[in-house]
Formats: sequence, C-alpha cells, structure tokens
Amino acid sequence: MISGAFRRLKHRRRQARAIAEIAARPIGEGAGHGLAAPLIVSLTSYPARFGTLALTLKAILRQSIRADRVILWLDEGDEDSLPVEVTELKAEGLEIAACPAWRSYKKIVPTLLAWPEANIVTADDDVYYPRDWLAGLVRAMSGGARVICHRAHRISLNADQTPRPYGEWQHNIAEPEQSARVFLTGVMGVIYAPGAFHEEITRDDLFTRLSPGSDDVWLYWMHRLAGVEAQKIGGRARILEWGGSQAQSLRTENVAGSGNDRAIQAMLGRYGWPS
Repeated sequence: MISGAFRRLKHRRRQARAIAEIAARPIGEGAGHGLAAPLIVSLTSYPARFGTLALTLKAILRQSIRADRVILWLDEGDEDSLPVEVTELKAEGLEIAACPAWRSYKKIVPTLLAWPEANIVTADDDVYYPRDWLAGLVRAMSGGARVICHRAHRISLNADQTPRPYGEWQHNIAEPEQSARVFLTGVMGVIYAPGAFHEEITRDDLFTRLSPGSDDVWLYWMHRLAGVEAQKIGGRARILEWGGSQAQSLRTENVAGSGNDRAIQAMLGRYGWPS
C-alpha cells in the first residue's frame, strides 16, 4: 500500500512539472521542419479522454519545430462535447475534423487518405510530449529513415522465424535500432514517410476485421510488406500518462487480453510473415 501511494505521489509530481513546462513554452515560435514534403501531426480522441486532451494538444502544438498541420480526428458529433480549452487551440493552428468510427485507426487512416504525399506523425491523446519530441523524429527522417519511432519492442522469433507470443518479446528496448524486428509502439509517436506502406494500408474492410483493436500490429505489417524497416531512436522511452486518462484503454485488451496475439495470427493468416 505504501509503495502504491508513493508511486501515485511521484506521478502527481511528474505531471505537475510537465504541465508547468508546457505552459512555459512559447506559442507559435517553432522553427521550420526542412523536409521536402509537408509535415502533418495526426491524432484522435474520444469523450472519455477530453478532460486531459488539451494538455497533449498544447504539448504537440508548442514544439521546437513547427508542423504544417496538426489534425484531431473525431467520430461524427464528438466535437460538440469538446471542452472550450480544446476548441480554443484552433487559434494555435489545431484543426478538428470528423471521420468514420475507426477506433485508434482514426489517428492515421483519414490523414493518409487526404494527404498521401505528406510525412505523417501519429501521436496518442493521453501522454506528455517533450518540446523536442517532434524534432527528434524529423532529424531521423532527414537522415534517410522512412519509419521512425521513440518507443519500440524487439520481436522474438521461433526457430522457424515466426513471431513468438507478444508477451515474450523484448519490450521498450533501450538502444537505437533499425531492423525487421523493430516493432514500433504508437504511444510516444511515429513518423511515416510518403509511400512507406503497402497498398492495402487504408482498407477498412481488412483492418477492422483482422486487427480491430491493434493498430500497431496492422501498421507493422503494412510497412514491412512495403519493404520498410522501422528505426527506433533514443533510449528507453519513459511515458507520462495524464491522471484520469486511462479509465478506458485498449491496453488491457491488447496486452493482458491477448488482443495483439489474435491480431498477429490473423495477419499471418492473410499475409504470412513479412521477414
């Protein structure tokens, strides 16, 4: 009980420091990104997360380099429930749009359909992003990588080179790496270059059936089938989730509930192992 209370206290202190740091950032002063194609940050949310959404959006909008667009995708009608502190961020460049109810896929598929020529950065709606978060992804892309993430797992393989169960992978790897075994996790953000995906990336008849709650699994297969390896940058990622944002989450379904393993088996059945 004491250790749990101590962890909660540490989390509250980390969160308070993060909120103060975001509030102190200059508004509208980010440098240009220097990439040849437009840079779009794309994310989604839903009403259970709206209470802390403004914190994440401010962290994304107030980066050391400036994206060309920051788009928040919502289910039809959800914009009416947004807090004023979110809608006020339109003044800082936030765009809000509606799309089909594709769950977590809303953070990338609508943007891919509308701007296939863009460099697309996906982000989660419930975590803190440091001010140089976007700059790190852009630097790696400027160096030639096509799919880059801050947080990744390393896939563990059986003797026949098929993946072992998700729980047996090496999670949150500590070193930079680029290989076919780097499995990106979207929570800390990923950047995708134009053309980095297989042609079926936006097929909702497939991703809603094969991997309905495991977008990371679908995205891994789609960039590997296109011959692209993911590059993990930096050290072991440390996630700071906003208090109260985890009342509803796909994590229990995907990790504890083996949702990722079911999705992996479904993807193997359709596409095989993209080694």
